[in-house]
Amino acid sequence: MTALSPLASTLTILNVLTPANRRNRWRAAALALALAAGSSVAMAQQAPAMVKDGVLVGHNEMTLYTFDKDSGGKSACNGPCAKNWPPLAAKPDDVTSADWTIITRDDGMRQWAYKGKPLYFWVKDTKPGERTGDGVNQVWHAAKP
Repeated sequence: MTALSPLASTLTILNVLTPANRRNRWRAAALALALAAGSSVAMAQQAPAMVKDGVLVGHNEMTLYTFDKDSGGKSACNGPCAKNWPPLAAKPDDVTSADWTIITRDDGMRQWAYKGKPLYFWVKDTKPGERTGDGVNQVWHAAKP
């Protein structure tokens, strides 16, 4: 049996209403549309970062970075490194999509990755738009889409 969407289920119910109840059909249709809209909004998730001035930034508009020593979808920045380069954390209920994936770090924390590259902030960036971490030790780079 195929599962029906909330809208399809409600419209199916509307088709079997008795003539006496059909006058309320428009109310039920409005309710069905509202339920369907709500369910699709609840399922949509905002990307963990956005593009600004040619680089990826977090929702706080701080620049995100990649680390050349990361490989195979695994973070090589742990311990003191992660204090200076905080990972872009993924919440337990976040879901991946397209180029966005979630890795599990050595400490068990979930971290966002873009096109397989884990993403980090840089503690010395103090305001949106700064890119002071770009080129640090020739292994840190502003993340680009």
